[in-house]
Amino acid sequence: QVQLVESGGGLVQAGDSLRLSCAASGRTFSGYSMGWFRQAPGKEREFVAAIRWSGGNGYFTDSVKGRFTISRDNAKNTVYLQMNSLKPEDTAVYYCAADHNIAIMTVRSVDYWGKGTLVTVSS
Repeated sequence: QVQLVESGGGLVQAGDSLRLSCAASGRTFSGYSMGWFRQAPGKEREFVAAIRWSGGNGYFTDSVKGRFTISRDNAKNTVYLQMNSLKPEDTAVYYCAADHNIAIMTVRSVDYWGKGTLVTVSS
């Protein structure tokens, strides 16, 4: 059974930092890109960041560039999202995602989803 389990969400103030983690299990994720999406109340789920199996700096949606970084530890099947300078508009449920495609990750291309972790940023 494939599982993606997120952790690290919580309530913070604007300007604070949080690090989200996602531990994957149940199959080999060799070759999979891993990423993060978020969904705010009343809005559609949107892409945040992703990183390919080979690593590197990843790629991001424009609204988080320069504030968020993404990394992965393939030995641990874990991906991380470091979120700095958080803003109230970052408030959302953050979902971990795994995608076997090498193209840009989208909601439709994702193979596996986590259940989400809530991030709330107060002003």
